[in-house]
Amino acid sequence: MENNLVSTSILSLIIFLPIVFAIVLALWPQKNTIRELALGFSLIQLGASLFLLKDFDSSTAALQFVEKFNWIERFGISYFVGVDGISIMLIMLTTVLMPIMILGAWNSIDQRVKDFHVALFVLQSAMLGSFLAMDAVLFYTFWELSLVPMYFIIGIWGGSRRIYATVKFFIYTMSGSVLMLLAIIFMMRLTPEVTGGAMSASLLDFYKLKIPFVGGEFFTPQTLLFFAFALAFAIKVPLFPLHTWLPDAHVEAPTPGSVVLAGVMLKMGTYCYLRWVIPLFPEAASHYSWLFISLGVIGIIYGALVAMVQPDVKKLVAYSSVSHMGYIILGLFVLNVYGMNGALYQMLNHGVSTGGLFLLIGMIYERTHSREISKYGGLASAMPIFTIIFIIVTMSSIAVPLTNGFVGEFLILMGTFQYSPGVAAVAVTGVVLGAAYMLWMVKKVFFGPAGEIVKAAAHDPAHALHDLTTRELVVMAPILILILWMGLFPNSIMDYSKVSVDHLLKNQQNYSLEVE
Repeated sequence: MENNLVSTSILSLIIFLPIVFAIVLALWPQKNTIRELALGFSLIQLGASLFLLKDFDSSTAALQFVEKFNWIERFGISYFVGVDGISIMLIMLTTVLMPIMILGAWNSIDQRVKDFHVALFVLQSAMLGSFLAMDAVLFYTFWELSLVPMYFIIGIWGGSRRIYATVKFFIYTMSGSVLMLLAIIFMMRLTPEVTGGAMSASLLDFYKLKIPFVGGEFFTPQTLLFFAFALAFAIKVPLFPLHTWLPDAHVEAPTPGSVVLAGVMLKMGTYCYLRWVIPLFPEAASHYSWLFISLGVIGIIYGALVAMVQPDVKKLVAYSSVSHMGYIILGLFVLNVYGMNGALYQMLNHGVSTGGLFLLIGMIYERTHSREISKYGGLASAMPIFTIIFIIVTMSSIAVPLTNGFVGEFLILMGTFQYSPGVAAVAVTGVVLGAAYMLWMVKKVFFGPAGEIVKAAAHDPAHALHDLTTRELVVMAPILILILWMGLFPNSIMDYSKVSVDHLLKNQQNYSLEVE
């Protein structure tokens, strides 16, 4: 009986355990043990998600571990959560990255340590809730809640321009969310026609709606609703030209803030295209797919070109995210099995590889207090282990075969070629440009004549450069394992999502989800 209770409440446990952990940390009297306690809590949370993964049935597209009860009954709003193949691996990504971030921030966060970890756990809860919510109002609540802790993480622990970056991030994401809220309310008012008279905020009832669409006419209900949702998610991705908040947020955020932003928060936008936009508005998604494919390709090339001229290594990686997220959008909107599976896999890959790059940049910044590429050079002789790990993660980022990045980008380009060989030919230039700016950065930082920082370290013991510590090696070990495992054995992960993606594509015009 107890095991059954745990099994049926596992999603609520996964969503709200971080809130419990945040409350315990806020009340914890011993400040010098906050980091250890937070790390222990994050490992407990990871254990809960592994328990979920163990019992997850990958042979069905149905919602599993469903929990549902009335919340605001008058308006048909309920606490309704469930997991399927589209969301399961994003849950794992969120919980795997958490202990890595906490361990990675061990020395970099030295002020208001308790408050920082409280904010981090609240953010984790909101992100997990966004991936698992199957009620529109519940989803919107988690979606908006995620902004608050991120606002404080950048605003309190960020760099010198943190207030500007935080306000820009908040205004961008909030402006898109207002349109989404109006669209949710409008759709709730349509649901009585499929529920027999009662209003509902359930996503499953939204799926049943037949919203009118007329090709070529913008002011039709489905088109307007499509763009209301799509705009909110495009800002979060971010999709060109709505990307300008991201580089500032990345550069000013502390290392764990950059990791969680690149690793998970951006994926909330791309996930929602799969969960909300494409199945809810199939005709509009198909009709306007050319627009999102075009913006995705522009983002791929634009992000790569701008990254090539960045003097700041963190900003270079931030613009590389714009390019990588363009691939994901491209994969989603070619609307075929290769592209969509590749896009979902690339969401995971980007979280691992770009998260790893931000961790490594944070480690070197702790030693040198500089991110200017021109000040480096010859770092490989001073920090050989760091150099080897950085190059491996870079290989993942530029999609070298046998790494995780290759699988995702290859599938996306396969799907794009199936859609249009011409579009694929343009998109593949992003791979070349990506290799160019990343390898240029590696050459400038690690090889060639010793730069200002390496020279100072050689002549002044106070500025000596020490290679990675045991703690830092432990931080990077799971990143390296995932890069190689996902590159060599992609089916071990893709098998969890394959049935759900196939179900979405085969039933796009009449999409529905069964509850297991």
